[in-house]
Amino acid sequence: MSALRKLKAWALNHTLDPAAIHSQLDAAGVPVSSADCRTCADPCQDGHGEYPSRFTVDMETQMLGSVRPFCRQIMVSTGVTDWDREITRTSGSLASHISSAHRKVTIPHSNANPDLPHIPGIFNASDSAEIAILNGSHKTISDDHQLETILVFPDYVVVSGVPSTPQGAKMLWNSVLDPRIPRILGSTADEAAFSTWVLPYSCVITLCSHKRRDNRCGISAPKLEREFTHSLQHRGWTVDTQLEHMIESPLEKLNGTNEEKEAHVLETLKELQDAKKALILYNSHMGGHRYAGNCIIYTPRGTSVWYGRVSPHEVEAVVENTIEKGLILPPLLRGGLGLSKQGCKSLHDW
Repeated sequence: MSALRKLKAWALNHTLDPAAIHSQLDAAGVPVSSADCRTCADPCQDGHGEYPSRFTVDMETQMLGSVRPFCRQIMVSTGVTDWDREITRTSGSLASHISSAHRKVTIPHSNANPDLPHIPGIFNASDSAEIAILNGSHKTISDDHQLETILVFPDYVVVSGVPSTPQGAKMLWNSVLDPRIPRILGSTADEAAFSTWVLPYSCVITLCSHKRRDNRCGISAPKLEREFTHSLQHRGWTVDTQLEHMIESPLEKLNGTNEEKEAHVLETLKELQDAKKALILYNSHMGGHRYAGNCIIYTPRGTSVWYGRVSPHEVEAVVENTIEKGLILPPLLRGGLGLSKQGCKSLHDW
């Protein structure tokens, strides 16, 4: 199979060239690291959980460019780690209702860095009007467990109190998901049933665990969760695997103008960067299961880093370079949102 993939990659000009990818990213203003992705010996002597011998993935073709642009990505609370093959076709689910409520809108394209080269898979929220819908393993934090809790990126907020109904999905679209909303500052007066908070984490790590879509994701996600938890806690981080109930008042109760509310949100996001607190969740199929293990790293700065071919052996390098230093590891990169930061030394720079 690998020989066939190599031939196909050559024919499509998708051959893997790490040095060229590194140079390409650097030229596009993406903060990159030259560190090795694997920090342990091969064979490993550090006790990292190995994938089984039957766990084979595409190691030959270039992953960069395998992420489609989106304006916003949401993660719906389900409290489980596996789902129907097509989550938007699960009857009565909030994901299906949101998919039906999704409306095509036209937004003006804004190229923030017109002088930088375009790299497939590297994009900004303004490049698309699409909404990417995922299910997540987090449980709802609503007192009424019939109401769901939604994580929204790159806004980096949590929206609670969403009914799993067509009307609930319509309300969510009008107050949260519509691409014409520049930043989520809490639901509008006519949608006041929702409660919105800034996510209280320095990063959110999601791991594809969608076993019904591909068994490799069901194998890789628990092993990666253990390694991420161990590495982060060893570095003094607090790690949650479920959302905590929010203590502060929701954004809906903030007084002041939209400008004042936005200033409050920005200040909160900046403070989170150094809090050393992570949330690790499982998510439904995000594309590219042939590159398992797949993970996404979200930051308060509004970036989403999509990595593939991640095994327990690469986790330490991901934590050190990407989560703590804000640097991209080119050999693992599938793509991401907000990664091009001309003149910045780190993804964490404001």
